[in-house]
Amino acid sequence: MENVVAISRDSSEQQIPSLTPSATSPIPVRRVQWRQAIRIIPSILPPVSIFERVANAGDLEAVQAIESMFNPRLRDAVGDLSLVPREDRVVGPGAGYIMAAFTHLSPDGSRFSNGTYGVFYAAQREATAIAETRYHRERFMRATKEARCELDMRVLAVAVTASLHDVRGMRQIMPDIYHPDDYSASQLLGGALRAGGSSGVVYDSVRHDGGKCVGVFRPRMLSHCRDWKHLRYVWDGARITDVLEVKRLA
Repeated sequence: MENVVAISRDSSEQQIPSLTPSATSPIPVRRVQWRQAIRIIPSILPPVSIFERVANAGDLEAVQAIESMFNPRLRDAVGDLSLVPREDRVVGPGAGYIMAAFTHLSPDGSRFSNGTYGVFYAAQREATAIAETRYHRERFMRATKEARCELDMRVLAVAVTASLHDVRGMRQIMPDIYHPDDYSASQLLGGALRAGGSSGVVYDSVRHDGGKCVGVFRPRMLSHCRDWKHLRYVWDGARITDVLEVKRLA
């Protein structure tokens, strides 16, 4: 694989060349190794225990079928397992959080998905993850005209080890994929890359200057996913005014 650069979470960023992707000069692929990428999800979404308990990913469908006979709600909790190819499925501690991103789809899609497949989004830094989720939570709360409330959020730490298509530093030459609200171009790019066998995309955060994010297409590129901390987003009816860390006192 050409232009492969190892990127450590603690190392300085490599200079990304300015090039316009084309048939003769494609989007470069680089090795990304972030030991503690950050993903923030609502705390109401617990891990799916079946992924935590099964020792062999090849047994998932059989175990799901058996357990669903006694627990009809299990199928809803697991989501659509058929969306994830057998060779990409993961099990064990933390796997429930990883697999949920691929088995529970948003019909509205996301930056790199049109809603027909899942993407696991994470940021290299906590501040970037907060900025990204804060924007999307505010957008949802305004659309549904929610009254003042507090939103409990779960912060996940996860290891990312993958060779990803790298569009960092390309905001000016590929402005459409960095559009703040219109995801049509980035969804086309994500769909084309995924169909071509890509493991995902590493890109500049749109909500946090200097921040880096990944959109991973395959669960097996992720590991060691775990609860790290809990946050509380304070919604005043118009915007999220504060982000607070929640700690359990001894």
